[in-house]
Amino acid sequence: MIGDDGKARCFWGGSSPDYVPYHDTEWGKPLRGDDALFERLTLEAFQSGLSWITILRKRQAFRAAFDDFAIAKVAAYSAADAERLMADAGIVRNRMKIDATLRNAKVAAELAPGELTELLWSFAPANRPRPAGRAEVPAVTPESTAMSKALKKRGFTFVGPTTAYALMQATGMVDDHLLGCWVPVMG
Repeated sequence: MIGDDGKARCFWGGSSPDYVPYHDTEWGKPLRGDDALFERLTLEAFQSGLSWITILRKRQAFRAAFDDFAIAKVAAYSAADAERLMADAGIVRNRMKIDATLRNAKVAAELAPGELTELLWSFAPANRPRPAGRAEVPAVTPESTAMSKALKKRGFTFVGPTTAYALMQATGMVDDHLLGCWVPVMG
């Protein structure tokens, strides 16, 4: 897809003005840090069954509602916080996803600093070529399936293989920008 600025983007990257900056500056860029990865894991879980644009448009409200996804803060949330979140029209109000986020924060808080980052990045596959087209972009891979199993084994919930793969794409563990996309290949 060629944007108004003349840049070739992935098929979805220019489909909405909201997608352009996300595609160009964030999606697929290597991201590390426990809180930052917890945010992405949480948002990918909230996206399940919805379009990503819905989550992207609500991202600032999610950050406000969940204390910028600071694991220690979210891990300390109470039942009253869960009710507050269910009443927050700025986010996706899904009880299962909210409960999963609070549980996941508690599990993540039990890990040593940096351990969540190490765990997630341990599933990044070795370099592979960019996909030539949409049909070559998988929804699940052996690595995302293994990541999902490892997270579930530790007590994380709402982290299926598709969610895990979306996390891998969004955080640069894999480079699924299509051939011909202007975004530089990750090194």
